[in-house]
Amino acid sequence: MAQRISPELLETLRGIDSATIANAIETFKIRDRTTGYMDMNIQCMFPEMGPLVAYAVTAIGDTMTPGPPPNRDGFFLWLDAIAAAEAPTVCVLQDASPHPAHSCHFGEVMANTARAFGVKGLITNGGVRDVDEVRALGFQYFAPGHVVSHGNNTFRAANVPVTVGGLTVHPGDLIHADVNGVVVIPTEIAAEIPEAVERLREKEARVISYVNSGTVDLATLKDIFQH
Repeated sequence: MAQRISPELLETLRGIDSATIANAIETFKIRDRTTGYMDMNIQCMFPEMGPLVAYAVTAIGDTMTPGPPPNRDGFFLWLDAIAAAEAPTVCVLQDASPHPAHSCHFGEVMANTARAFGVKGLITNGGVRDVDEVRALGFQYFAPGHVVSHGNNTFRAANVPVTVGGLTVHPGDLIHADVNGVVVIPTEIAAEIPEAVERLREKEARVISYVNSGTVDLATLKDIFQH
């Protein structure tokens, strides 16, 4: 379980886009630059909502195993997990269905239920539905796409490590997500990220200003990139 950070820092991080957050994390050299973020299959459904910053409540689900409708035991296990978690949270749901592209765990009822316990959004490799209603709630969706039916919706496990979009997420991980994608912030360096972001923005501004100056000297440009 990752350590918690202050509400003020959470709000500061929410004011930064996820791509810049990912760049800032790289400067601390605490993990390989090829890790820590989800792949392009996980798409932001509501870009206009801006960045989502919250702690992961994890679950493994299945909606595509045929047969009689499952009982509610797994669903209640998930309810216990989101009710016990300290907000703000985001549900990171690994779909383990035989056919994830047909799977859908969340619609209007699930989004309203999750939101009542402080959940800000869903990140899943399955589908989502009731898009207009959920957008109106201000509940964020990150998923590969839309699916019309919930099938045989059940939860197999909660508060366990999950893999979504090629990234393993642990319960309590600090998630930063927006239209650029989804990244996990190591909480041990979270307080230093805003300052790192300012340094990066200053360097990027120098590069952009120089390449748009109308007279670009290659040696000077290389020097700017080096420093």
